[in-house]
Amino acid sequence: MIHDVIIAGAGPVGLFLACELRLGGLSVLLLEREATPASPWKNAPFGTRGLTVPTVSAFRNRGLLDELVAAQAPIEDGRSRQLGGHFAGIPIDDDKVDTSAWTWRLPDDPSQGMATDMAAVEAVLTRRAMALGVEIRRGMAVQAMTSSPDDVLVEAGGCIFRSRWLVGCDGGRSVVRKLAGFDVVGTEPGFTGYSAQVQLANPEVLRSGRIHTDTGMYVQSRPGTIAMVEFDGGAFHRGDALTIDHVQAVLRRVSGTNVTLEALDAATTWTDRARQVTNYRRGRVLLAGDAAHIHSPLGGQGLNLGLGDAMNLGWKLAATVRGDAPDGLLDTYTTERHPVGADVLDLSRAQVALMRPDPGSRALGGILRDLIGTRDGATYFAERMRGLSVRYDLGQPHPLVGRSVPDLPLADGQSIHDLLANGKGVFVDGANDPVLRRMSARFESRLTYTTGETASQRELSTLLIRPDGIVAWVGDDRLAPDSVGQVLCRWFGAGEAT
Repeated sequence: MIHDVIIAGAGPVGLFLACELRLGGLSVLLLEREATPASPWKNAPFGTRGLTVPTVSAFRNRGLLDELVAAQAPIEDGRSRQLGGHFAGIPIDDDKVDTSAWTWRLPDDPSQGMATDMAAVEAVLTRRAMALGVEIRRGMAVQAMTSSPDDVLVEAGGCIFRSRWLVGCDGGRSVVRKLAGFDVVGTEPGFTGYSAQVQLANPEVLRSGRIHTDTGMYVQSRPGTIAMVEFDGGAFHRGDALTIDHVQAVLRRVSGTNVTLEALDAATTWTDRARQVTNYRRGRVLLAGDAAHIHSPLGGQGLNLGLGDAMNLGWKLAATVRGDAPDGLLDTYTTERHPVGADVLDLSRAQVALMRPDPGSRALGGILRDLIGTRDGATYFAERMRGLSVRYDLGQPHPLVGRSVPDLPLADGQSIHDLLANGKGVFVDGANDPVLRRMSARFESRLTYTTGETASQRELSTLLIRPDGIVAWVGDDRLAPDSVGQVLCRWFGAGEAT
C-alpha cells in the first residue's frame, strides 16, 4: 500500500498536521518512536504551555477549542488560564496594553491567548486524528529512508512503508532531517537549562518565583518544582546521566545557597541552542515544528511555532497531492514560515541575552523593564509574545491581509470560525453579487461561499480566507470580477467546470 503522506512524530505538530491532511482527503500514516504518549513532562507544571492568539484561533477554526478547554487539568495554584505574558521574566501588564492599536483584531474577539498543557493538546488531537481515519503506529522509530522524484520509502520498526511525501515532525533531534540531508544554520548554546522535580530538605533557603543571581537564574513555581540555567556553554546537556548530586551542585551554584536535596523525582536538561533549516522542503521530504527549528523554551513559543507550521502546510500539501494546487503553492510554505521561525529564534536569543549574569545584561534588563512598563512598550511586547505580529506578505496593504482572521461577525449570524471547520477556504461576498457567486461555485470543493456583511467598522465588503484561517485578500465596492478570479486562482488553482 502507498500512503499519500507519512508523518514521523506523533506530538502535537504531527497530530495537527495529520488532521489537516485528512480534512484535505489524503491517506496519512503517522509513525511515532515512543510506544506510549504518557510522559511526566507533558503534564503541569512542566508541560504547561501558553497558546498564542493565532494558535487558539486555529483550534477554534477546526472546532477543537471547547474540547481542549474541557480536557485541561486544573491549575493547582488557582491562577487564571488567561496569560498576561512576559519577556525574559519581565511581566507584561494587561492593563497597560493598548488593544486599539491592533486594528486587525476585534475588541471583543474571544480568541485570546490561554494556557494549557501538552497532555491535553495531544489527547484532543489524537482523538480527532483517529476519528478522521489517521493510521497511527507507535513504537515505530524511523531508521532509514530513500527518496525519489516520485515517492519516499521509509524504514521504521523493521517494516518498509511507501508514500508520496514524508514530513518530519520528529523534534529537535529529527532523524528525518538528518537522513534527508537538510542544511541547518544557527547559534550554539550559552547555557544548560534544567527542569527538575525534587524533594528539599531545607525548602526555606530557596525563594519562590524567578530569581536572578550572580551565577545564573532559577525559577521555583512551588516547593521542589524548579527550572534553572547555568551559563556553561551547554556543556552538560545530553551528557552524563542526571544524578541527585549533580542537580544539587548546580542548584547550589546557581542559587548561592546551601540547599540540600533529599530526592530527585524527575529531571531533564535543555539549552538555548538556536538553529533552523535553510529550506523547509527537500524534494519530497518536508519538516515542521522542532525538526525545522530549535531554540530555548523561553517564552513558550515552540509549540505555537510548530502548530503554525502544521496549519500552513496541511492544506498546501493536500492540494499538491490532489493535483489542484496552483503552481508554486507548496513553495510558499517555506517562504511564509521560515521568516516566522527566524523571528522566534531571535526573540529567544534576546531573552537569553537579558538572562546572562553580567552587569551589561542587568543594566539592559532594567531599561527594558522600564520600557515594558509603558503603554507603548507593553503593547509592543504583548503583540510579539502573543503571536499578533505574525503576518505573511501577500501583496496587499490592508492590515487584515496576511493575518489570522478574527471571528468577524456576519449579518446573518454565522461565524467565520465555524465556516472554517471543514478545512475549506471561505469567500465572503458582502455585496451578494451573482457574478461572484457563480465564480466561487467553480471552486466549491475547496471553498465555502457565504454572503453577509462583516463588521461595519472595518469597511469590509468582500474577503477571501485561506483554509488555514489567513486572510488572503480584501475587496471593496470597486472590485472587478476579473481581479477576484485572479485571486481565487492564485490560491486554489484552476476552477472546476460548472
